[in-house]
Amino acid sequence: MTASASPSAPFRVVFVCTGNICRSPMADVVFRAVADQAGLASRVVSASAGTGDWHVGERADERTLAALERRGYDGSRHRARQFTQTDFDRSDLIVALDRSHERILRGWAPTDTDADKIALLRSFDARADGVDVPDPYYAGPAMFDQVLAMIENASRALFRQLEPAIRPATTSP
Repeated sequence: MTASASPSAPFRVVFVCTGNICRSPMADVVFRAVADQAGLASRVVSASAGTGDWHVGERADERTLAALERRGYDGSRHRARQFTQTDFDRSDLIVALDRSHERILRGWAPTDTDADKIALLRSFDARADGVDVPDPYYAGPAMFDQVLAMIENASRALFRQLEPAIRPATTSP
């Protein structure tokens, strides 16, 4: 994983789950908040998408929005979209939320370079007890909170790894 070719260009990340209404919107919102807290919001562009098209144009699941709100995040602007081939061109990193998404994305990757952009979110969290973020869609609010906690931990770990590459160089006086 490398930073954008241009030092002035922001690093572009897209988070991908199944329908883009639960896990990937959480990851997008959390990752942007982490970048903002580090004072690097202008150096990162994040987005989210789904492998399927079932929910295109819809808001995030109400349980997703509620879990985000309980933790101080605002997911109200999210609208679901499907991952497209152009996402490979405009992204420096494509973050899958579980291995099924990773397999689909690798199958869609037009080149080996594009396939190399794909990573699992929880692979960045050394303390994670697995690589998949479970799908909370068929569960209750408590599962959405658990999934959000996993995403927060992994997003912070991902950002820590990216930060040295995206932080502008400081010049000495």
